[in-house]
Amino acid sequence: MSTSKLNSQTRAGLLFAAPWLIGFSVFLLFPLLKSFYNSFTEYTILTPPVWIGLENYTDLFKDELFWQSLGNSFYYALIAIPVGTVVAIGLALLLNQKVKGQAFYRTFFFLPSLVPVVPLAILWLWLFNGESGIINAVIEPIFHVKPNWLGDVKLAKNVLIVMSTWGVGNAMVIYLAGLQQVPQELYEAANLDGASPLRKTWKITLPLLSPVIMFNVVMSIIGSLQVFAQPFIMFPGGAPERTTYFFSVYIYDTAFRDNRMGYASAMGWVLFLIILVLTYVAIKYMDKKVHYETN
Repeated sequence: MSTSKLNSQTRAGLLFAAPWLIGFSVFLLFPLLKSFYNSFTEYTILTPPVWIGLENYTDLFKDELFWQSLGNSFYYALIAIPVGTVVAIGLALLLNQKVKGQAFYRTFFFLPSLVPVVPLAILWLWLFNGESGIINAVIEPIFHVKPNWLGDVKLAKNVLIVMSTWGVGNAMVIYLAGLQQVPQELYEAANLDGASPLRKTWKITLPLLSPVIMFNVVMSIIGSLQVFAQPFIMFPGGAPERTTYFFSVYIYDTAFRDNRMGYASAMGWVLFLIILVLTYVAIKYMDKKVHYETN
């Protein structure tokens, strides 16, 4: 192939890729680099950035609200990820059974994940309302208690965890797809050996599903540490007593309410580094336990 023809093909390829390259540069790369620069400045949008070096980062470690909001996010992730993983795998195993109405059940359990965040948050506010919520209407006659789900320091974060479990439909579908790839011959061989359903699940299903589990867990780590809309809508200001004040909400308030863009940029990069480290650790740890099927 001649050099002129190769150059022509390169130009044609770049021309076709130009819309994506422009969009990537304008909407992702430039904001990323700009936020990194802003993290070393005192910047309020209305005034030019003033270089202050590492001051924003050093101030973060003295900020009590930084540690509290970060702790709230970690608490949420530490419980929501394993609970959501177990529920999603359990539902996938049940929906993988050949029963009448299988398509209906799969659709039924997947639909909650399609509900937009705002109406879903409003729905859960009504469900968990301490005075007129349907959950207390069911609980009170049986247990003679009326928990203040949204106003109790010990219960508020758990409401958000329940919400996250409600929306495991996306992960469930991915697990269900993974289950379709498990060779049936292995189950048939296990049946001949008299293996119980629990042993087949533990020795066959979960090992062969491990690559999918690793993918979903990593995605859950990334998503759970960035959860924003639910606590922002349901618990304004992190009520009660800032126990639901998550790190992503603190970044938003710092940037758009306090107008401290430089400080918020530093917080954003700290969150990015935390997610990066946790993702790397999770992949390195889980990769040793993942079973990759070979032909």
